[in-house]
Amino acid sequence: MRIEEGVYNGFLIFSAFYILWKPVTSGVPQGPVLGPILFNIRGIDSGTECTLSKFAEDTKLCGVVDTLYGRDAIQRALDRLERWACVNLIKFNQAKYNVQHMGHGNPRHKYRLGGEWLESSPEEKDLGVLVDEKLDMRWQCVLAAQKVNRILGCIKRSVASRSREVILPLYSALIRPHLEYCVQLWSPQHRKDRDLLDLLEQVQQRSTKIIRGLEHFSFEDRLIELGLFSLEKKKLRGALQQPSSTYRRDGEGLFMRECSDRMRGNGFKLKRGEI
Repeated sequence: MRIEEGVYNGFLIFSAFYILWKPVTSGVPQGPVLGPILFNIRGIDSGTECTLSKFAEDTKLCGVVDTLYGRDAIQRALDRLERWACVNLIKFNQAKYNVQHMGHGNPRHKYRLGGEWLESSPEEKDLGVLVDEKLDMRWQCVLAAQKVNRILGCIKRSVASRSREVILPLYSALIRPHLEYCVQLWSPQHRKDRDLLDLLEQVQQRSTKIIRGLEHFSFEDRLIELGLFSLEKKKLRGALQQPSSTYRRDGEGLFMRECSDRMRGNGFKLKRGEI
């Protein structure tokens, strides 16, 4: 108990605050780097016949349904999840759970979680990437282009300077990451989707064109002057830099643990070895 006193208009006022301490048996602070590690839902995937993918509070249940046995296996896994939630005093928010059917000729079976049937959804956002039932990334490219165009518009309206020292760091920090986030998954790969890659490349063209002194340069010359790559070359460069075991057995020596005496951070940092 804490007691405070004060004087107001000649009167002595006492106020008491009672602090009751109770143990916190569940819950993880949102935002810290260790959040996904602390949010450890143990035992949720024990005994299931299907594939259960977990990342913090995001959980995906996947299975192949080419026979009735596959349908029943998914339903048994959902029933097991419901029993696990009851034992651990956790309640699923069924409004956020959907079924996504993929593949041609999918029978589109209905499934239930608890006592309610789950709704089917033609598209779902998985860790920031929009995936539809046909694995077509066209809408993801359109949304990414719209998002970075809005960010570029905010930069134009709020930043008066057009110097390279100001615009280039803003582009690298606020725009380019959205164009490259999980690009190995959703980047246009087919020739028919060339217009989508051009749609994303136009954002980089407009971003580099607002830099003072480069307005009349061609796009290729602006990239050379700024030390940037086109999105297509950036994607190809990332694919070529994938670790390969051709020259090193099991990737031996590609990464090593870095020893540091810094107080900030942790002791499990990696550094790239000599290739």
